[in-house]
Amino acid sequence: MARGRRALLGRGRAILRGRMTISVFDLFKIGIGPSSSHTVGPMRAARSFALAVEGAGLLEGCAAVRSELFGSLGATGRGHGSDKAVLLGLLGETPDGVDVEQVDVLVGEVRKSGRLRLLGKREVAFKEGAHLQLVRRSLPHHPNGMRFTALDGAGEPLMSRVYYSVGGGFVVDDPEPAAVAAGEEAPRQEAPRRPSRPPPGLLGAQAATGAQGGRQAGRPSSSPFPYPFTTGAQLLSRCTAAGVSISQLMMENEKIYRSEAEIRAGLARIWQVMQECVRRGCRTEGILPGGLKVQRRAPALYRKLTENPEAGLRDPLTALDWVSLYALAVSEENAGGGRVVTAPTNGAAGIIPAVLHYYRRFVPSATDEGVQRFLLTAAAIGVLYKENASISGAEVGCQGEVGSACSMAAGALCEVLGGSPAQAENAAEIAMEHNLGLTCDPIGGLVQVPCIERNAMAAIKAINAARMALHGDGQHFVSLDKVIRTMRITGADMKDKYKETARGGLAARFVEAAPDVSVSLPEC
Repeated sequence: MARGRRALLGRGRAILRGRMTISVFDLFKIGIGPSSSHTVGPMRAARSFALAVEGAGLLEGCAAVRSELFGSLGATGRGHGSDKAVLLGLLGETPDGVDVEQVDVLVGEVRKSGRLRLLGKREVAFKEGAHLQLVRRSLPHHPNGMRFTALDGAGEPLMSRVYYSVGGGFVVDDPEPAAVAAGEEAPRQEAPRRPSRPPPGLLGAQAATGAQGGRQAGRPSSSPFPYPFTTGAQLLSRCTAAGVSISQLMMENEKIYRSEAEIRAGLARIWQVMQECVRRGCRTEGILPGGLKVQRRAPALYRKLTENPEAGLRDPLTALDWVSLYALAVSEENAGGGRVVTAPTNGAAGIIPAVLHYYRRFVPSATDEGVQRFLLTAAAIGVLYKENASISGAEVGCQGEVGSACSMAAGALCEVLGGSPAQAENAAEIAMEHNLGLTCDPIGGLVQVPCIERNAMAAIKAINAARMALHGDGQHFVSLDKVIRTMRITGADMKDKYKETARGGLAARFVEAAPDVSVSLPEC
């Protein structure tokens, strides 16, 4: 079974990877909680399908749309809001544009009336069990599969399409694996300036280019990027050859899509949304939705820290309390379905904002320009995980979500604290090495326990990893490439019940210990 699963994931990775063009704005996307793969992805996929129906001239003949969510989406879709996300996408809403205060109103109207206005234009029928189905069985290629079918008045299929939500809000369709919904609808702040012919992606740069990278050595004819890289070793060699930092290298690659002014404006917007999310999380009281009755803790911690500011003079670890606060605030906002930035996923959305807030508040030399360097460096490291392993909890467990975010934050913090590219790579490796094997076992399929606290723990781990790397010279025993490969193999070996299915680990133990507690357990 394990061998067959590894083969399945290998085939899926082969078709889903390689044609994507990974930008900093693909890894950091403005959306809504609680999950990038289970909320943002399905919303993008549903809207993409509705647009495809319209594009094929079938909108007027469509009487209903059947939406089927498979695998991990089927198992934990209710807890992750996948059902709501699909309805919103069919309505024409986008993750970065939907009014989070109106989500329940919009979905409630559809369910109450039994009617859905496709793309806001064509009214079609909606019947919960018939037109929205959650199925535990997985489709080929990836655990997060979706199938949408447009039906005519007689219930006969007009058009059908399969999509996979592959983590971080990325969505590809099958039979056209190269179509990435995350790239089809660039967030407004990105101001995209894409070439007329899409570049093949960072992975498209051939490994044969070797260590002689950068503008000075010439770029491979197969890649439009000035500094193409596919591994950590290539990333370091190109930085060395060109005499640039990781953030500078990533900035030059980003200019393939848009001007530097547009890039900086987009990064500033990402940082603004992160700050707004922290502020909302610090002041929003109450119980998180879903049935676990988890109390928001960030507001109480914020009051405690602000009411006793002199505590920092007596306790040198008070800064870590603030880091925990930032991570809790974002993670609780995400769990409540609020506006967040995928970083690189929603389940790990609290880590990078927490470490960035630490940098801005506790590092005397911190600047807004440093924040942008941080995001660019984190994105470069995120590219390595997205291309060579996975950032999907349903594919490799939480090591792919929290582990990747922790690694990205560690490497980025190391650079803005003055670390060399080699030290930043070392920091990223340290952080992931100590997240290997981390399971994704959300109780009740909700992004709450253990997810919220786990973000706080990982943010602190990222800071520690960065500081450890800064005290070294960049030389270390295990390379980042090796630890990424280890994470991928470990994820393939991991049993499915530990990969976002709510059937193992804490999720299973909680149900055994508290069988009478009503939570949003998955339905199939």
